[in-house]
Amino acid sequence: MRGLSLKEANAVIEGTFAEAAKRKLRPLSAIVLDAGGRVKAFQKQDGSSLLRFEIAYGKAFGSLSLGRPSRLVLQKAKDKPLFMESVVNLADGPIFLEGGAQLIRDPSGEVIGAVGVTGDTNQMDDACAIVGIHAAGLKTDEDFKDAGQVHALNIKNDDWKST
Repeated sequence: MRGLSLKEANAVIEGTFAEAAKRKLRPLSAIVLDAGGRVKAFQKQDGSSLLRFEIAYGKAFGSLSLGRPSRLVLQKAKDKPLFMESVVNLADGPIFLEGGAQLIRDPSGEVIGAVGVTGDTNQMDDACAIVGIHAAGLKTDEDFKDAGQVHALNIKNDDWKST
């Protein structure tokens, strides 16, 4: 598995903020986590409100934890509240149930991190996150129309079997 570089993480945030400026959104905060859920980069625009680090982190961590954009994590919480309650209890980090986080994938489809964005509506946070990922030359789930193109884990079929 390849790691997400600091240069790439900062490029995701810069692209996210550029899209927010283009759309004239409220001040955003954005966090990029590596594939292990640890902070690689965080920036908070002037005028952002309190708790933005915690919210962005919880969105991105939830996305990584369940291997899907955070809007789908929120949908899972609505569909299966007991399951999500268990996930939240098991997680070693915060899970914030709101749209605005996207998995970051390399060109082969492997997850190398996640970005969490907060400050405007969850739809706008999501849109800016996607643009930020693309600005860094990386991919989102939406770039892989065929689920078979996406690598959820860095293992191949049958690799776990003993020979």
